[in-house]
Amino acid sequence: MNLRPLLACLCAMLVAAGPAWAASPLNVYGPGGPAPAMKEAAKRFGALHNIEVNVTAGPTGQWVMQAKQDADVIFSGAENMMSDFAKALPGAFDLKDAEPLYLRPAAILVRPGNPKRISGFRDLLTPGVKVMAVAGAGQTGLWEDVAGRTGDIAVVRAFRKNLLLPEAANSAEARQRWIQQPDIDAWLIWNIWQVSNPDLAQLVEMDEPFRIYRDAGVVITGRGAAEPEAKAFVDYLKSPAGQAIFAKWGWKKP
Repeated sequence: MNLRPLLACLCAMLVAAGPAWAASPLNVYGPGGPAPAMKEAAKRFGALHNIEVNVTAGPTGQWVMQAKQDADVIFSGAENMMSDFAKALPGAFDLKDAEPLYLRPAAILVRPGNPKRISGFRDLLTPGVKVMAVAGAGQTGLWEDVAGRTGDIAVVRAFRKNLLLPEAANSAEARQRWIQQPDIDAWLIWNIWQVSNPDLAQLVEMDEPFRIYRDAGVVITGRGAAEPEAKAFVDYLKSPAGQAIFAKWGWKKP
């Protein structure tokens, strides 16, 4: 009996079926900012390859212990965050292997209808304007970077006088303050938060020379390096399909 035709057919079926990946889910952890885009990418990737991709996002303290046990991929919302994750997850990954994915700009969020008619950063220096900012996570140093862009200390001083202190610890806390304190006029944050919460705020693009960017990065852990699906997922994030998803959620395409 000639088995060659049968073997050729079986080989063709295996190639068409794609890689033989493990049945266990892929576990992805990171902050809340990039989460909407990351979750959509995970859902689409999982459907394409018939694999479960679990994305857990939020403040680090909520997921770091579990991530120590089963993280395959870690994503961040700024370079300082990735460095912090390396400290929080000692030995889980090599910081040199982390790769920036996409950038997003700082922006000004205002109340729907923009009652204070804020059109740019200098309007936030007007006496009496109440501005909120975040001092932790991916926004550590953000307001100082923005206010200090021109090298004029008077701008930094004027902005700080209008700043609600202490600043919010993270974006989730800032979102709650925004809801609970309607007297806050403006919120300095990344543009992506308005994309995710269009009914809560209106976006005013940050004008030059005050506009700054920070990136979302990704890294495969030592555990994930042994799973080919982890690399495939990261490759998907960087692919045209991944670019389109991140652009939808406000991230800048390369």
